[in-house]
Amino acid sequence: MHPSEDLKFKGQRRLLTESLAQKHPFSQAVLKAIEQVPRHLFVEKELWHLAYRDKPLNIGSGQTISQPYTVAMQTHLLEVEKRDKVLEIGTGCGYQAAILMAMGLYVYSIERIRSLYIQAQKNLHTTGFDASNIIFGDGFAGLPQFAPFQGILVACGAPEVPEKLKEQLAIGGKMVVPVGRNMQRMLRITRTGEDTYSTEDFGFYQFVPMLEGTDK
Repeated sequence: MHPSEDLKFKGQRRLLTESLAQKHPFSQAVLKAIEQVPRHLFVEKELWHLAYRDKPLNIGSGQTISQPYTVAMQTHLLEVEKRDKVLEIGTGCGYQAAILMAMGLYVYSIERIRSLYIQAQKNLHTTGFDASNIIFGDGFAGLPQFAPFQGILVACGAPEVPEKLKEQLAIGGKMVVPVGRNMQRMLRITRTGEDTYSTEDFGFYQFVPMLEGTDK
């Protein structure tokens, strides 16, 4: 990439970050990650001119990269700290995983569509992030072998709260999950004890559906 083009994108990231900060009091860790991660390198080159607008973009296979505001909100609601272990459901192109990694989190991420799983690995390598814990599999199952997690971020619309994922939270851990079939309510579920959970509602969002199984 030409240095002037790189400088242009850095400027656009800074403006996007400033815009997000005006819309919501996001944590500084989240805003710093948004400003650091080159979103344009997670989409096709034909979409680079749209990469720093606050809108979702097509990434193929009927999927989208979430708009930056949604990425920032889900990440902010996790309330995780550096070196916490986090599980993401729905890797997509890898952008959300990169944001979490840029915050110093230990990230596992599951993608059910093989072509996106492969693309996410390439995108993360290209941008200097570790893709070794990107896993091809069924998000509904989670990763019980690596549980418990301090945070679980579901980047697709679940028809109902995934019970298997709740069970993989550490006590005190939080799962941020959009729940609903057409529109979703953004829920934050906190594990308060061995068998107890609390739920908070953060309003309506719209995501691609969370599906069972894998698409090879």
